Amino acid sequence: MVKKLSKTAAAAAVLSAAVIATTGPAPASALSAPLSNARIALHFDHAKGQTPENIALAPDGSAYVTFAEARQVARISPRGTIRILATLPLPADGGIHTPVLGSPLTVGIVRAHDGTLYFLYATGTADLTGVWRLRPGGVPQRIAALPATGLPNGLALDPRSGTLYVTDSVLGTVWSVPTSGGAPTAWSTAPELASTGFLGANGLKIHDGAVWATNLDKGTVLRIPILPGGCAGSVQTEAAGLSGIDDFAFTGHGDQILAALNGPSEVALIQADGTHSIVLTPADGLQNPTSIALRGDTVYVMSAAYVTATDPNLILAHLNE
Repeated sequence: MVKKLSKTAAAAAVLSAAVIATTGPAPASALSAPLSNARIALHFDHAKGQTPENIALAPDGSAYVTFAEARQVARISPRGTIRILATLPLPADGGIHTPVLGSPLTVGIVRAHDGTLYFLYATGTADLTGVWRLRPGGVPQRIAALPATGLPNGLALDPRSGTLYVTDSVLGTVWSVPTSGGAPTAWSTAPELASTGFLGANGLKIHDGAVWATNLDKGTVLRIPILPGGCAGSVQTEAAGLSGIDDFAFTGHGDQILAALNGPSEVALIQADGTHSIVLTPADGLQNPTSIALRGDTVYVMSAAYVTATDPNLILAHLNE
């Protein structure tokens, strides 16, 4: 997540096969590239605060997103219809004390197998900041308070242990919270998670027995092993030199990653050895991308347009073998 600082003190979807098919096949010359057939599949309404921060795909072809500036959680149908599921309460102070960014925002989101949504809300106030839960047909409920002095950002779910992991971009912490709710635990406060002045630990995923996180300020991808008993192991830096890195997704090919580079409006393909190449750019329609998800070989890239303030959108692309 990156928002321009001048804005109050300083941020989706799966379409039907029929809609996707209307874009036509990728040019033959593009088939040798890691990604091909990139196209804008859905535009969001910037005037309504529809700045997509994070995405969670569902088995029925729908997607769940957080619209950060609108303080909302929404469902996108397979046909691209947007339905708002929840709008979080505005803090009494308007959210002006939200650390670094100065405005309240809904951030990371994950979906459990039973359809329960877990998501983060950052407000700078003790009564609202934390982990929230939304069960199917229910109403949003905060299940864990997080420090109002921090900025909860990335969220990941380990279904095996029933644990939610949260990055705090201001406090340089990975928190752990049981899905049942309760007091958070500072799972890791390693110095590699710290900010250098803006936002530190950011994107978050569980992969191959470890918590993986990005650090936006330092441009790094970090791996923290989950040790027997659930404690955090030593941090390993897996990749560096990734300016403005936000959230990311594993491609399904080992430790290979697709990462959103928010500031440059790019997507990077990061190999297991830490090298990377740029595979999508503003020419493909990116406007401050925030998060990435994959369904098979289809890549979903959410752009929040935090800085461009022009066209928040969803880009679909094909991941080539």
